[in-house]
Amino acid sequence: MTIPKLPIVQPGERTNPEGKPVRNKLLLAAPDEEFRLIRPHLQFVTLTQHMNLHQPHRTVKFAHFPNEGLISLIIEMKDGKSVEAGILGNDGASGIPAVLGLARSPLREAVQVSGTGFRVKIGAMREILPSTPQFRMILGRYAAGLAMQIAQTAGCNRLHKVEERFARWLLIAQDRVDSGTVLITHDFLATMLGTDRPSVSVAAGILQKKGIIEYTRGSVKILNRKKLEYFACECYAVVRQYNGDPNVAATSFPLSLEPPAN
Repeated sequence: MTIPKLPIVQPGERTNPEGKPVRNKLLLAAPDEEFRLIRPHLQFVTLTQHMNLHQPHRTVKFAHFPNEGLISLIIEMKDGKSVEAGILGNDGASGIPAVLGLARSPLREAVQVSGTGFRVKIGAMREILPSTPQFRMILGRYAAGLAMQIAQTAGCNRLHKVEERFARWLLIAQDRVDSGTVLITHDFLATMLGTDRPSVSVAAGILQKKGIIEYTRGSVKILNRKKLEYFACECYAVVRQYNGDPNVAATSFPLSLEPPAN
């Protein structure tokens, strides 16, 4: 069955009531008549690094739609250990389970790469959805894709080598920040990969020796994207297939990657 593509407005063609441009892909995919219902509720926000958007097990108050930057969905244990379960940028939104009916979430939502975006009160989103069937479908499809990403990430963190997971994470992050350099601290990388600082250093060292990345304090520069894709585990291709983009079919990306030519 062929899934019809939804028309997507170009970034900058839509704004919130204060004139701030919309670059979030979910908001750009909404039909004009439905976006007009959403627009009055879009509150522009600056998303600063390490900013917590939601604490685990508390009532979710806002959905956040990033224009740029990265938001991590983090699982925290009683002993203080934590690991990233999912990641999103301007391709998605945080707080969607609450929008769709769940009041609380076990995930901590934290900004790991600074940016801007919009927040909408959960109550307002729930009131809007009955009158926005296409946007509700977009959010539902995105939520399903995000759930698949979380499941794949859980398997990846358990079964694959740290350097493979590091490569997978860098690829997913670069897809969302659209930059060759990802600003990220050593400690935050350890949290993202569910490991410790020494293991991150070893993984980064392996990729750096192969000429794939340049790793300095607080940032990772990707030197060879093709080699990075080959070095990553298969989880990157799987996650990319089901990334929640309303116009990405499940067969859009290969499940295997050919070795780089050089």
